[in-house]
Amino acid sequence: MRILLIASAFNSLTQRVHTELRDRGHTVGVQLALGEEAVRAGVARFRPELILAPMLTRAIPEDVWSQHAVLIVHPGPKGDRGPSALDWAIHEEAPQWGVTVLQAVAEMDAGPIWASVPYPVARCGKSELYRNEVSDAALEAVLLAVERFESGWFAPEPLDYGRWDVQGRLRPYHAQEFRRIEWAVDDTRTVLRKLRAADSQPGVLDELYGREYFLHGGHPEDELRGAPGSVLATRDGAICRATVDGAVWIPQLRPRRIPGGPATFKLPAAQVLGGLLSEVPELPLSPVAAAWRDTWSEIRYREEGRVGYLEFAFPSGAMSTEQCRRLLAAYREAVDRPTSVLVLGPGRDFFSNGIHLNVIEAAADPAEESWQNINAMDDLVEAILTTHDKLTVAALAGNAAAGGLMLAIAADEVWCRESAVLNPHYRLMGLYGSEYWTYTLPRRVGGEWAARLTTAALPVGTRQARLLGLVDRTKSGSAAEFRSWTVRQAEALAAAPELEARLLEKKRQRAKDEAAKPLAAYRKEELAEMRRNFWAPEEPYHALRRAFVHKVCPVATPEHLQG
Repeated sequence: MRILLIASAFNSLTQRVHTELRDRGHTVGVQLALGEEAVRAGVARFRPELILAPMLTRAIPEDVWSQHAVLIVHPGPKGDRGPSALDWAIHEEAPQWGVTVLQAVAEMDAGPIWASVPYPVARCGKSELYRNEVSDAALEAVLLAVERFESGWFAPEPLDYGRWDVQGRLRPYHAQEFRRIEWAVDDTRTVLRKLRAADSQPGVLDELYGREYFLHGGHPEDELRGAPGSVLATRDGAICRATVDGAVWIPQLRPRRIPGGPATFKLPAAQVLGGLLSEVPELPLSPVAAAWRDTWSEIRYREEGRVGYLEFAFPSGAMSTEQCRRLLAAYREAVDRPTSVLVLGPGRDFFSNGIHLNVIEAAADPAEESWQNINAMDDLVEAILTTHDKLTVAALAGNAAAGGLMLAIAADEVWCRESAVLNPHYRLMGLYGSEYWTYTLPRRVGGEWAARLTTAALPVGTRQARLLGLVDRTKSGSAAEFRSWTVRQAEALAAAPELEARLLEKKRQRAKDEAAKPLAAYRKEELAEMRRNFWAPEEPYHALRRAFVHKVCPVATPEHLQG
């Protein structure tokens, strides 16, 4: 079928639906919801048999949904209505929630139901929940709805609040009045609930040191205690604030915009507060110690037998210069351990999305910070590529893009959860790219496909990625199931009788490749292009980065998405 996706943004769920439908043989196009006329034009141009809206924040014009079958993905169970479905699910600590695919009608979220899939609500932030449990349920519901539509026999179920399985209701917008933290009253569980329901957008509006900020993200702390609301410590850019019965870590802040002032954006909390934290201690924590604590840490390391696990989880998958350097230090320590296999990657969510555009945007000299950041990424990738005495595995429980994906393919093997979406390109940010991609990508997929992937600027699903050789192994199921599978696979790899032979072959191949063309040459060539991207006045990188950070809407749907 010809299926048009109408979405407010080409976000992670839209990308996943896009790749899955393409892999199933459908012709898929994308139209960004940039106004009614743009939507009408996109529909007329694409001539769809079915319209799907995976992520939509505005209504589709009546003349579109009245003339075409339009199915809306709503992140709530049957009967749930309103713009803040996930916020309310987390706020009310719902043990189970759902995703419903319904037909567009005049009344929002009230159309006939084509599919509805339940899922357990994990204790995590809204964005992490969205990219994991919500995304899994949404894809299942979408594929079921598409199958039912294509069959021609299925009659969608009218919304009927009298039915036993319709338990949702119309809810208001989850405004700041519902999110406000009362530090003198709220316990840790309540504070975490409020923070997690707003972690990506819009944040929780609060006051610190006499100024207003939006708080983003929330993680428990198992030891520190203090006066409720006070800032007790910092660690790796996050701040720790006391509650009435414990404390929480807040990784990011966004200053409230002053009327008439410049737009603000999320940054590491300690960076935003700066000198206001002069009396607050920095409490570092080693990756090994962090693995056994219920506290904030971006990097953890543990061992099971002959396998080491270096876990890292950076907000939004972005890695600043300092984060890259901390991860490199942890990697070097892990390499020195007496293990045979080293597994890299978080237990859930993003693997990595490459350099930290927000931190770069906030720098006094964005070009120089970009240069420092890309070199720090290169140092990390180089360390992985030159590890000879153990096999390295990149375990992707979630999405990876740009330099973050090139970081993954530096490992000897790449294992991927089937739900992950991969974006092996830099083009949309106006960058040539580095992280030794000109060496690692062609050796995996060949020169022709390397050129296609980096210029097409389209997401790649794990099915296609495995066929191409971009990843080596894939596993279906939840993030927890993927993690358990990864442990079993890593243990088998470490115990395999051919391990020593593989390590010898790995060392031989690296020496052969180095003789043919040194890694330093790849890096020099890539960085020459990146230097031009960062400093040449005609280059689009700085404008594209600024638009990305400040969430400036594009004026039109990019041609490569239109299908």
